[in-house]
Amino acid sequence: MAIDPGHIGGKWAKMEERWFKIDDSYPVQEGDLTLQVARILARKLRGLGATVSFVRNQLQPVTPLRPDDFRTLAKKVLIKNGVPQPRPDPLSEDDPEREHTIRWQSEILFYRYSEIRRRAVLVNTKLHPDVVICLHFNAEGWGDPNQPTLTDHNHLHLLVNGSYLETELEFDDERFEMIRRLLSRAYDEEVPLADTVATVLAKKTGLPAYEYPTTLATTKVGASGYVFARNLLATRLYRCPVIYCEPYVMNNQEVFDRIQADDYDGTHDINGTQRESIFREYSDGVAEGFAEYYRNQRDR
Repeated sequence: MAIDPGHIGGKWAKMEERWFKIDDSYPVQEGDLTLQVARILARKLRGLGATVSFVRNQLQPVTPLRPDDFRTLAKKVLIKNGVPQPRPDPLSEDDPEREHTIRWQSEILFYRYSEIRRRAVLVNTKLHPDVVICLHFNAEGWGDPNQPTLTDHNHLHLLVNGSYLETELEFDDERFEMIRRLLSRAYDEEVPLADTVATVLAKKTGLPAYEYPTTLATTKVGASGYVFARNLLATRLYRCPVIYCEPYVMNNQEVFDRIQADDYDGTHDINGTQRESIFREYSDGVAEGFAEYYRNQRDR
């Protein structure tokens, strides 16, 4: 199996908009968090007898390309989308028109498309895993990343591929990729596996199921109440079953406090409650879920 720690992290975290900081605290960077979980999870899965590889094992992009490689394409995309004379760069970090600049568009093409497609090439042509575990942390809107809004909301869900929009299927590549996944029958294993992992994670974390807003194209699948089908690039391109984990709201007050506590043995007092390291709780839940699923398959 392969572990895919979501996003890039490190110096790329601000560009990815997966970064926030409160006063003198350590910055919360999703790509760093997922890599930390991935390394713990790999040890646990190997201890259970699994062969484990990493799609990303450092705070660097997998793609060899960089944002500047996409400036010409970015300009063409903006012009096609109704921006006849796009500016090269935003006027400031809070420029309301920054999404119409060549720099912003080239960064999107780099980290949201090139990076994921390069990971797919690695998965499909070199690693050839039986299953990919995509690790993510969720978040609610936090506003200014230097003065983020913390929330009481905290939840959990897992994703598998599906729930395509009619407008998405107008593209030849998406229709082809959808049909290829349907013919692979990966879905037959994805849903029961995701259901099992979700049930174990829910028990481990005590988190309720996330409910998607009706504005997003998702479909609840399986029996656990925690698994949704959604058409994401990674779940569509990887040519094997993909389990896409989205536990914890990073800007939830308790989750933030647990992230600041970093990794540790045993339990620590977190707001009056003894809690395991959030990184170990996450990795334990996923590893135990996989162990339970394959144990049940073996016993059939």
